[in-house]
Amino acid sequence: MRIATTIFLTDQTITPVRLARELEQRGFAGLYLPEHTHIPVERASPYPAGGDLPPEYGRTLEPFIALGQAAAVTERLGLGTGITLVAQHDPIDLAKQVATLDHLSGGRFTLGVGYGWNREEAADHGVAWTTRRDRTRDHMALMRALWAAEPTAYEGEFGSVRASFAYPKPAGGAPRTLLGGAAGPKLFAHIAEYADGWLPIGGRGLTETIPVLRETWEKAGRDPEALHVVPYAVHPSPGKLAHYAELGVTEVVLQLPPAGEAEVLRTLDDYARYL
Repeated sequence: MRIATTIFLTDQTITPVRLARELEQRGFAGLYLPEHTHIPVERASPYPAGGDLPPEYGRTLEPFIALGQAAAVTERLGLGTGITLVAQHDPIDLAKQVATLDHLSGGRFTLGVGYGWNREEAADHGVAWTTRRDRTRDHMALMRALWAAEPTAYEGEFGSVRASFAYPKPAGGAPRTLLGGAAGPKLFAHIAEYADGWLPIGGRGLTETIPVLRETWEKAGRDPEALHVVPYAVHPSPGKLAHYAELGVTEVVLQLPPAGEAEVLRTLDDYARYL
C-alpha cells in the first residue's frame, strides 16, 4: 500500500521544501495539500468536524505554489491537492496551473476535487451555493477541453472556451482526478462520470460504500480495475490500514499535524512503521 501524507502547510509550519525532501528520503509516496483562499471572520457555516474552526484554515499556503516548490526538490514524490475548490477558480486559469505542475513534475500530480463546506468563502468568489456541484462538473469539462490533444471548444452553463492552443498538456492527457465528498448516489454518479476515483475523508464506512461505488462505476461502463479509492486525512493504526488493504485500497493519505519542523518530523518517524 502506498503511504502518502497531507498537512495544512501555513506560514507557521514546516516549509514545503523541507517536508518534501524528508518525505521522499523516507520513502513516503506523496504529499497532498488542502485549499482555502480565505476564511471570512463572520460566517454561518459550521466547522464539519465540530467545535471551533482550527486557526490553520485561515493560514493555508496556496497549494499549487507550495507543490511547485515540492516538485522542484524531489524526483519521485507524488503531488496532489486535497482538495481543490474547483468552483471557486476561473477554469481556464486552473487548467493552465494543473497542466504546468503536472508537466514540470513529470506526471506526478493528482487533482483532488471537492465542493467545499464554507458558504461564505464560496460567496466571496461569486459562487451561488446551490450551483457548486454543477459548476464543478462544468469546469472540469472545460478544463478537459483545454487539455485535449487537438484544439477543442467547450460551451457550458458556467463557462466556455473557444478551440484554443493550450500548452503544456498534462502527462497522459489529464492528471489523475479524485473526487472528495460524502458517500451518496449523486457523488458516486459524478465520480463515475468524470473522475478516476474517490477521496473519502477519514475512511469510515468503506466496507459498505465501496461496493456501491463499484456498482455505479461499472454500470457507467468504466474499467473495474481502474477505480481508485484513497482514504484521506487518516489517523493510522495497523488494524485500520490492514482493513483498507482487505478492501482493495492501494493508497492511503495520513494526516500530519500543522506544526513546526520538529513535531512534523517526529510524526514522520512514527508513521515510518507503516511503510
